[in-house]
Order: sequence, then C-alpha cells, then structure tokens
Amino acid sequence: MSGNIFSKFIEFVISRKGELFSLIFQHVSLTFIAVLVASAIGIPLGILIAKRRSAAGAVLGTSNIIQAIPSLALLGFLIPFLGIGSKPAIIMVLLYSLLPIVKNTYIGISNISPDIIEAAKGMGMTEGELLRKIQLPLAMPIIMAGIRISAVTAVGLMTIAALIGAGGLGYMIYSGVQTVNNMMILAGAIPACILALLVDFILGKFEDIVTPDGIKENGKKSSRRSKNIIKFSSIALALTIIVTSAVNYFNNRNKIVVGSKLFNEGVILAHMMGDLIEEHTDLKVERKLKLGGTLIAFEALKSKQIDTYVEYTGTAYVSILNKKSESDEKKVYNETQQELKDKFDIKVLEPLGFNNTYVIAMKQEIASKYNLNTMSDLAKVSGDIILGPTIEFANREDGLIGIKKLYNMDFKEVMPMEAGLRYNAIETNKIHALDAYSTDGLLKAMNLKVLEDDKKLFPPYQAIPIINNEVLEKHPELEEVINMLAGAIDDEAMREMNYKVDKLGEDPRTVAREFLKSKDLVK
Repeated sequence: MSGNIFSKFIEFVISRKGELFSLIFQHVSLTFIAVLVASAIGIPLGILIAKRRSAAGAVLGTSNIIQAIPSLALLGFLIPFLGIGSKPAIIMVLLYSLLPIVKNTYIGISNISPDIIEAAKGMGMTEGELLRKIQLPLAMPIIMAGIRISAVTAVGLMTIAALIGAGGLGYMIYSGVQTVNNMMILAGAIPACILALLVDFILGKFEDIVTPDGIKENGKKSSRRSKNIIKFSSIALALTIIVTSAVNYFNNRNKIVVGSKLFNEGVILAHMMGDLIEEHTDLKVERKLKLGGTLIAFEALKSKQIDTYVEYTGTAYVSILNKKSESDEKKVYNETQQELKDKFDIKVLEPLGFNNTYVIAMKQEIASKYNLNTMSDLAKVSGDIILGPTIEFANREDGLIGIKKLYNMDFKEVMPMEAGLRYNAIETNKIHALDAYSTDGLLKAMNLKVLEDDKKLFPPYQAIPIINNEVLEKHPELEEVINMLAGAIDDEAMREMNYKVDKLGEDPRTVAREFLKSKDLVK
C-alpha cells in the first residue's frame, strides 16, 4: 500500500469512524453469540457421541451435510422461518461452527488411551470425575483447536449478515464492492482480518492456560504443520488463479462477451443482445451474467472483461459520470453519450424504449394507513417506516443519500440487504418500504403501491446498450445489429418479461427469445 493510498485510507476511516466502530461492535457481538452457542451445543454433543459411538455416524454425517450447504442457500432457507436481521445470521454461523467443535471434541475424547481410562476407574473415579479430571483436560488442545477454527471462520462468514440487514463489517465490504470503492472495501476487510487474528490469538492464549504442560509441545508441532499447509495451499490457489486467468484470456479473444448486472432485467436484455448477435453475425457470444452492481459491470467493460452490456442513462449520468441528478431526458442521454465516448472510449447505442427509473414502493395497506401517494407524504411519517433498500441504493446520491437530503427523510430504521431478499422482507412485514425499478415484475406480482417522486429526485433511466469502441472498430456490424432493439421495448413489455421471470419462474433466455420472435428479430 503506497503512502498516498494509505493516507486516503486513514482519511476515509476517520471520516466514517462512528459508523465503522458500530459495525465492528455488531460484527463482534454476532460472532461471539454464534460461537458461544455453538460451543455450548457442540462440546456436550461431542462428549455424548464419544461415549455412545453408535450415534457418532448420524451426528457427524448431519454436521457434514450442513457444512456442505452454500451459506447463501442456508441463509435463504432460514429467512422464511426467522425473518431478516441478526437471528438468521447467528443461526447460520452457529450451524457452520458446529462441525469442527463436535468433531474435535469427539476425536479428542475418543483418542485417549484406554489404559489411562482403566487406571482412573481403578482408582475409583466416577464417570463425572473421569470426564472432568482426565478426559476433558487431555482432550482440551484438540477441542480448543476446533473452537479456534470455528471462531476464525465465523468472523469471515458473518460478513454475509449484511445481505439481510444484520449489519457487521460485511455491510462496508459489500457497499464497497457494489460501488467499486476500494477504501470502503478495505475499511471492512482489514478490521475483519484483524478480528480473525485477534480471536485466534486470544483463544490460543486461553488454550495455553487450560492445556496440561506435558502435551503443549505436541500442540506447537501441530501448529507449525498447520501453518505450512496454509502456506502451500495459498501458493497453489494463487497459481490456479493465474493459470485460469491466462486460459480465459486466450479463449475469449475471438468472442463477443455480453455482460449483465445482478438483476433479472439485465439478464433478459443480455440474452436479447446475445441472440441477435448470434443470429445476424458470424460471431460467437459468451454471456457473463449477474456481475453485480453498476460500477462492477462498468469496470468490467472498461477493463475489457466484457464487451457490452445494458446500462441506464440516469445511472451512468450520476453514478459513473458523477453529475448532479437531472430530469431532462434528452440532455441526460446526449451528455452521457458524449462523455462516455470522450472519457472512456465507450459508445452509447440507441435507447431500447423503456424508462426504468427508481421508485419507492410499499404494501397497499401501509400506504392506505398513512394516506401516502408521494415521497413528500412519506417524509412526514418516515420516522415510523422501516426501509429495506439494496446495498447499492443505500450508497447512491440518486438513492437513499439523495432522498434524505431532498425530502428530509429520517427513517425509523434502514436495513440494507441483497436485492433479491427485499421483496421477501416486505412480504413478511419485516420492512415497510423498499427501492425498486419501475419495470420490476414483482411490483405487479405483489401489487405494491408506487409513490410518486414529486420533487423529481430520480433522473430518467432510459435503457441503453453500451459497448467498447475498440470492439466496434473490429466488428462495425455490431452497432446495426444491437440497434435493432432501439425503441422496441416499452415499459409494459419489460415489466411483463420481468414478471414472467421473477414471479412465474420462467427462464430469462426463453423469455428474451420469445420477445425477439414476437418482433420478428430472430427466427
């Protein structure tokens, strides 16, 4: 880290110190509770199966199955039962923490020499005394190793809590990723790394206190072996990444790579462009879908990891070009087109026809209860409202930041979360309002009330394909082919396609293909 970057990082941390300390406290609290409860469950369970070996297979097998479930999938499964916030996050981390604790406790007690056990029984020790005075002290290094593994893993795993509004350092990390803000990413990642190291150090000292002197030397040897394993694994991982990147680079040189943002609308539009290119040219198409937020997708375009994707004029105007929000649709399009060309050598093609602006939406009964029709109406009662925005929206000037400034809103609580979770949250009444796109299919599916942006905070968001000029110079036919979509998709058509994917569960590629056929753009 150079001196200049280090200085910027320190300035950023100082400017956000209040928020950062709050997130660290949340992270430590959530992790501590999860590991403490996991230990309280896992150690007795490990002791039990060590004494009743017939149950060991079932208990360890179940723990292994839980460990194999992807964390986001497990989190998604827990939400319908526990809602959003800290509860599902704690339970998720607790479940992942169980296996090392249960397994190490079982192994530690099971591997004690039978001769020692027989000698203790010969001295007249009861089962309770045997456990307290012989088995647990001898097994303690292995048990503590399991707890240390669980605790260090839990610190990293708890970053996912941010996706469901539970807070913690993951909020800073994901906010930085969504907005490609390296200072923000570091402000979340560095404290998380320090916490993991600190937890390991503290538990290591505790292990020294509770470990009999005669077996400490073996523990040190085991620690050295673990460090060597980590070192060689890191080298192997780095080599794998380098080789994979090189292979991908050479494989992609003769392809048109079409990207999309995280949400399904972008995926549908990417498939449309991909199908048109394949239908009307001899070029091969690779589709890199669901890349993440705006600036992640744009960074991929700038760095030529993708060649084209669909952006929105207002998003490009405010978030990419850092301009003040503007309501003049023509001005926004023209300036976006010119400045993306001048600054980044990126070509803006013709608008697709629909305007997917941001909206604030809520259930009809909440809107009726407070008689809400406009965002100015919402501002009057915002102290009673829990907002569940996407993490990206929470950090945008044309999002939550702008809403607070222009409308002077002060919500009862703001729970930023992963985009796909906020509709589930409003359906289960965990939040009262959310940000959405005007063409979201779930607005129709859930019959949500859309509030009027009466002060015109949100700029026009015309959907526009953008493409690297370097690609167009090599393949000039692409402009004409992609512009076959110009003006072809109105708001209702896009909302209907989103509805088919978001609510009816239809395949985005099939939905895109059907639309192209309806317009006679493909056979």
